[in-house]
Amino acid sequence: MTDGARQRTSTSGSAKDAAGGEKESGGGVALKKEIGLVSACGIIVGNIIGSGIFVSPKGVMENASSVGVALVVWIITGVITAIGALCYAELGVTIPKSGGDYSYVKDIFGGLAGFLRLWIAVLVIYPTNQAVIALTFSNYVLQPLFPTCFPPENGLRLLAAVCLLLLTWVNCSSVRWATRVQDIFTAGKLLALALIIIMGIVQICKGEYYWLEPANAFEPFQEYDVGLIALAFLQGSFAYGGWNFLNYVTEELVDPYVNLPRAIFISIPLVTFVYVFANIAYVTAMSPQELLASNAVAVTFGEKLLGVMAWIMPISVALSTFGGVNGSLFTSSRLFFAGAREGHLPSLLAMIHVKRCTPIPALLFTCLSTLLMLCTSDMYTLINYVGFINYLFYGVTVTGQIVLRFKQPDMHRPIKISLIWPVIYLIFWAFLLIFSLYSEPVVCGIGLAIMLTGVPVYFLGVYWDNKPQCFDAFVDKMTYLGQKFCVVVYPDEGNGGGSTEEGEEMKEARSPLSKEDGENHKSADC
Repeated sequence: MTDGARQRTSTSGSAKDAAGGEKESGGGVALKKEIGLVSACGIIVGNIIGSGIFVSPKGVMENASSVGVALVVWIITGVITAIGALCYAELGVTIPKSGGDYSYVKDIFGGLAGFLRLWIAVLVIYPTNQAVIALTFSNYVLQPLFPTCFPPENGLRLLAAVCLLLLTWVNCSSVRWATRVQDIFTAGKLLALALIIIMGIVQICKGEYYWLEPANAFEPFQEYDVGLIALAFLQGSFAYGGWNFLNYVTEELVDPYVNLPRAIFISIPLVTFVYVFANIAYVTAMSPQELLASNAVAVTFGEKLLGVMAWIMPISVALSTFGGVNGSLFTSSRLFFAGAREGHLPSLLAMIHVKRCTPIPALLFTCLSTLLMLCTSDMYTLINYVGFINYLFYGVTVTGQIVLRFKQPDMHRPIKISLIWPVIYLIFWAFLLIFSLYSEPVVCGIGLAIMLTGVPVYFLGVYWDNKPQCFDAFVDKMTYLGQKFCVVVYPDEGNGGGSTEEGEEMKEARSPLSKEDGENHKSADC
């Protein structure tokens, strides 16, 4: 946290007593370590596997120009994703704080770089992604009710809003409930994909594997083009998005030094296997031309092979996206929580409920920003703008791993991988980034412009030391009202993990609750 953030928050004179009361009791509230190995795998798998594999794998096929190259793209992209996840695993146990790449970039490259990562995530990435997933959920739930036309737009938005509100309530109520929802719906979507894969195996046993024979698999339906193949890799990389979400909840992992790498070793190969064999199954029932003509590949696949049971596929997509919304809410709220704890967002977002130990203000903020995104009709364009920036920061984070090795070679690293892996990841990342800049300079430029709007916000809101006293008093008053409304306090860093020295300063300076309020809350059993 910057000196400006420390000085800005030092006006809350009564906070020290409240924090002290919590600490003296030995019962300060903190984030609970309730995410075990199974739930950790559920978070990774549930966030990666969304609607994409059911709805639109044609993006890879269209640019790969043949079935064989498309399958190679899915495999290689899975391997690169696993390498990136290994790099994040080392960073996750070396800097064991929630917040993922935001925390790593901030600690390695400084406050401004971390803030820009947080800014683009808060402003567009996560609200937009959550809105799109929720709208996909509502579209497939309502589709059977409107068999001959598209569902009404207002109905889609209303059901998406209900989905968001319901899952926000679940996440506010209990970490255990949220992880159970994630486990159940991840299992549901894996069962649906298992059905697709099994039907594909049955098709192969029947001799329906024309497009899998090497002579036919690599027969192009259009001319091969290096640029298009690079775009196929970019499409595949988007489909694997979400692989880094477990790093956002490191402090809530049970035994993170063991479970973080284990969850990665289990989840990424599982997702790669599912993606590759689901695409194999698709081409046993459809030609490349039929696949490219479909806007909902899994639904078309079900109609061809399931007959009267074809309704299973829309339901499967709905289950998949419902779990995807839950996982995104769970992890993105922890990113906002981590940013507020470091002084880069309002301090209220870094507080947790005194009994439930859930970051209710951060969850409500995430839900509200997503609901606002449901009001716009330009979400897909926004995703294109920030997709480039998202991948830019993946590379910056992995670069930070190499920088940290040279800056602090003696730093304790419970997991230490060979530097060859981050180098391989960065070569692939640079290839995608350069191609993106070359093919879509306007989109990438607007994405950069959106990110750079965070620079003046950082200097005015975080770096500026001597703000007017009336401003600080207003912020303290609003924080106090928010605390009373949500029944939240600043967590005990000693139990929650993270930066201890900064945590003490934050806890002493940023909670406007009085000592009496602290005494009322300190009996919470978290």
